[in-house]
Amino acid sequence: MSSTSAFAAEPNQVTNLSITQADGFATVAWTPVEGATDYQIERTAVDAANAPTGNPTIVGVWRPNRQINNEKPTFADSGFNPGDRFEWRVRARIGTAEQPYSTPVFDSTREPWGDLNTPGQNLRTQWETTHAAQFTSDVNEYAYTAAVDEASDRVRVVELGRTVLGRPINMFVIGYPTPPATAAAVAATSPLAVNCNVHGNEPGDREACLIMARQLAFSNDARTLNLLKGTTVLIVPTINGDGRAANTRGNSTGQDLNRDYSLIRQPETAAYVRMLRDYRPVAGYDGHEFGNSQAGDLPMLPPRHQNVAQPIYDESLDMIENHMYVEGAKSGWWPCPYGCQNGGSVGLSEETILRNTLGLKNTINSLLELRSSGGQTRPDEGNAANNRRRKTFSALWTFNSFMDYHHAQLGDIKKARTEAIEWQAGNSGRIVFRGSRIIPAHPAPHPGEAPPPADQPDASDILDNAPCAYKLTEAQYTGARTDGPGGVGATVAQRIADHGWKVVKVADGYIVPLAQPERGLIPLLLDEQGAEEWVSGERVYPTLTGRHNGPLTVSGFACIEDATINGPVNVRPGATLVATHTTISGPVNAANTAGVFFGDSTVRGPLQVANTNGPVTVIGTQVSGPVNLANNTGGGAPYLAGNSISGPLSCSGNSPAPTNLEVRNSVNGPKAGQCATL
Repeated sequence: MSSTSAFAAEPNQVTNLSITQADGFATVAWTPVEGATDYQIERTAVDAANAPTGNPTIVGVWRPNRQINNEKPTFADSGFNPGDRFEWRVRARIGTAEQPYSTPVFDSTREPWGDLNTPGQNLRTQWETTHAAQFTSDVNEYAYTAAVDEASDRVRVVELGRTVLGRPINMFVIGYPTPPATAAAVAATSPLAVNCNVHGNEPGDREACLIMARQLAFSNDARTLNLLKGTTVLIVPTINGDGRAANTRGNSTGQDLNRDYSLIRQPETAAYVRMLRDYRPVAGYDGHEFGNSQAGDLPMLPPRHQNVAQPIYDESLDMIENHMYVEGAKSGWWPCPYGCQNGGSVGLSEETILRNTLGLKNTINSLLELRSSGGQTRPDEGNAANNRRRKTFSALWTFNSFMDYHHAQLGDIKKARTEAIEWQAGNSGRIVFRGSRIIPAHPAPHPGEAPPPADQPDASDILDNAPCAYKLTEAQYTGARTDGPGGVGATVAQRIADHGWKVVKVADGYIVPLAQPERGLIPLLLDEQGAEEWVSGERVYPTLTGRHNGPLTVSGFACIEDATINGPVNVRPGATLVATHTTISGPVNAANTAGVFFGDSTVRGPLQVANTNGPVTVIGTQVSGPVNLANNTGGGAPYLAGNSISGPLSCSGNSPAPTNLEVRNSVNGPKAGQCATL
């Protein structure tokens, strides 16, 4: 870092100018001048002797709305070729009157990351080798990805699926000293995920992700190693390889993939949703570019859909306002609420958008937009390479800051996720089909004046009396679909499986209970009131509420909600029990059943579920007695998550083995068999 003298030689001259180098940008900082309206940042190329080799250029304009701490103005100067040397000066303007420039500061910018003499570190993307004149092609991406994988024990590259035209959708799985061997083992590390390029004509984030993968794969600094020792990083450089190759927003069918994450009509979005199901990231970022030259550098937005659990929304907003805004003010970037200035009707509640889909899947996250052109605050971006560098390196800063937040706040993130899963499984509250939470403008001084529109639901968007489940006919569940590429789409059964929802087979169809971790998303796709539903399923309402004295025998389908059962419950072979917000004073025995669901309930006695050939899910439930799950098959891994068990917990012969979804149970007794670690 270089700096000037602290003393001004002329009135209103900027003092204490300093330059701090980072990857692809330099943080310019100075002491504010009283009464200044804004500041101009000037940069001049110089040689090793500090003699000018180019003309002075105004590369930045700092305004008070850029950051939350106006007492310490900073500007992230990017757009130069990393490794070059420059002179910087800053001057204040009072109104339109230009004040004297600061004393100049000279410094060399940081070379692209990685020692060219060290294998692995010496890898470079096409974007880097052409000095941002070309974006990385798909062929170069695959070669680079394979080379990083080959050279680093920390990296495993997995293929999530293929695009419509057959391009592989790869994901970096990065951990230290090696990544966990399976998706389930990765999930146990509370991973974070970055989706880098869903719109093919918005490649800046993708270039940042490829550089970041190399840094994570080969850096040996303490920060990187500490990050990777505590979690696994998942990076999907290009979900939309066909669109990237064609430089189009949509994929090869013209589908905007960021309007398809709930519907999963396309193979690209289906691949990503299966990844979410299997790897279960607890936090995510989704990269885009924003065609608004007046907005901030980095418009951001949390999941706004009103069905998103409150803790997920709160933690996501905390990441943006209390981390990104704060760190941005230190580094000189301008993060702001999506919209920011003259943003228009952006950032709404469509569940098809990844940030909303992720929120409905209990993942804290944010959308990231890279302002597509510099505008008034970055006037030197008529040069395409300079513009591309600013976008890419601002994305690289964001994703690194995201990793730092995940590392520092993982306890809070996991707590928010736990509360969300338990709340969702309890099937609590109304269902909102479309409608957003209000995003307030950050208190002044704040980055941006125009948060996204209110986007409030009207009466037709709300179902106050939520059903217990949805029932689908055979035709709805397994019938052919025409909403995919070439008029051929995956069946609803396949899409439900991709999302990971539990389904009960009954004599005359299929039942999808809402007592599941993704309760907020299920009705949006299965209810006739949904804005973009797959099918109009039949609403199934509770069969028992209130008080029931004496034993209860369940045959057929029973949904118990807000009930008190004073006696034992026996679920007969072939029957299904769904219980939410219910207290059972007695043992529960379920053998050879079609399915068993408990959410936010109490069982005062033993709970035994055995030989069920359908789904088993027990979430957020108190059990005063032993719990035994034995030989349950056919419904996927039983969910046993977030429960309080006053007695032993034993699981054996279940196929697949039970999972706690990384939400631990409190067990006051021995744990044995398949549930020993749950």
